[in-house]
Amino acid sequence: MIDQEKRKAIYLLYTEGMKVRTISRQLRVNRNTVRSIIKQEGKTPNIIRSDKIQIDDDLLTELYEKCRGRIQRIHEKLTEEKEINIGYSTLTRLVRELELGRAKNSRCGRVLDEPGEMQHDTTPYTIPIGGKRMRIVGSILYFRYSKMRYLKFYRSFNRFCMKCFLHEALTFFSYCGKTCIIDNTNLARLRGSGQNALIHPEMESFSRQFGFSFVCHRIGHANRKAGNERSFYTVETNFFPGRSFESLEDLNEQAFTWATVRFAHRPVSKTKLIPAKAFDYEKAHLVKVPPYVPAPYLVLERDIDQYGYVSFDGNYYWIPGTGRGEAKVLQYSKRIKVYQQRKCLVEYPLPPYGVKNQIFTPDGLPRPLYKPNNRRRSTEPEEKKLRSLAKEVNEYLNFVLKNKGVKRHSIIRQLFGLYKKISLSLFIKTIKRAMEYRITDMASVERIALLQMTAGEVEIPSMEIDEQFKERQEYREGHLSDEADLNVYDKMMEDDEDDE
Repeated sequence: MIDQEKRKAIYLLYTEGMKVRTISRQLRVNRNTVRSIIKQEGKTPNIIRSDKIQIDDDLLTELYEKCRGRIQRIHEKLTEEKEINIGYSTLTRLVRELELGRAKNSRCGRVLDEPGEMQHDTTPYTIPIGGKRMRIVGSILYFRYSKMRYLKFYRSFNRFCMKCFLHEALTFFSYCGKTCIIDNTNLARLRGSGQNALIHPEMESFSRQFGFSFVCHRIGHANRKAGNERSFYTVETNFFPGRSFESLEDLNEQAFTWATVRFAHRPVSKTKLIPAKAFDYEKAHLVKVPPYVPAPYLVLERDIDQYGYVSFDGNYYWIPGTGRGEAKVLQYSKRIKVYQQRKCLVEYPLPPYGVKNQIFTPDGLPRPLYKPNNRRRSTEPEEKKLRSLAKEVNEYLNFVLKNKGVKRHSIIRQLFGLYKKISLSLFIKTIKRAMEYRITDMASVERIALLQMTAGEVEIPSMEIDEQFKERQEYREGHLSDEADLNVYDKMMEDDEDDE
């Protein structure tokens, strides 16, 4: 099909005296076609097919709703019931022209890749880390013009994580766009949506420090940040395959190298654009990040216990000195600071993800003599002892602890406490009965032991008393002490009788 502009050019060249053969050779158009265009005076002919099939729009819309959008079924009903012999490709074209099954104006208009715009979004992944499948959240900051990216993964993502991520990324690049396109997430949006969205004052204050502003796209118009959406697909198809990760820290280290080094210096798609070089050009249109922007932090109220420890995120941090009482813990992205009366007492780097119930002390100082007051104690010794008692006890522990949501440490401690209270034979019989009836409640297990004792099935061993106790030094010293005065209890009994 020759377009209208080319048809006009052929006719004008012919009217100016150029021969048909010359026009055909220079414009690479068949001679017969040139002659036909000259006869039509360069105009596009309106050719109406004699066999063209016309389908009423209302009929096609009605069938689309009845068939729930299944084009194959619509084609069958048209050919069999309506006796309209229409091609399948023609039918799909008509459906597209009527925009059936798609909301009107569902796609956003194409926006040119102009310098000065950022995009941010998150998406969840489930990947193997350290031999276990872990659910993580990937966060990407994307410069729309240069295609530069910054990638990091989190176990969970909240407003504080969003601020830490943007601070880390923009500090690394030293430049930021004038606008940051986001979806209608409540991490940055207070209320409203799209152009009517009102940004949360906390996030608006944060963005003002760097010199950019958050802009929410319309609901359902995720293509407005299509570059960021495409980046997540690239992570799935180019970053994850062929790589293994020992920990979350190892994952983020590899992600940083992949996004800012490897991918930044690799030609992108058909344009062969290199993001790092394009970013150098885009810097003139970006906002220079101030030399110092304070890192975001959270303020947490804590108490320094009697042994000088502060608890945070399941771990314990020792505070030098003799100060006790209330303190403030400032949580940063990778460290914490402990303040008391506006004075920084100590600063600690945060441990790797998954480290819990550990004690941390400042480098260069001797370890404290005492452990934290509320530190959780491991139940590994108790469990090991219980499993070694008998085969039945080991099987019962496997049965109870395999259930999801059970309080593992509580169950082990209660079983171990029951074992210390009763004889071994009674304990094993109790566990057998609990296993027979599939009982997992520890209170019920204790009642089973009590029933067996009251039923006389178990003989209660008599206590052996060492008659030589009077010869002990402690007994001799206590024997010489004054007897206790119990008159105070007699007086209490008399007072009770008078009240009655």
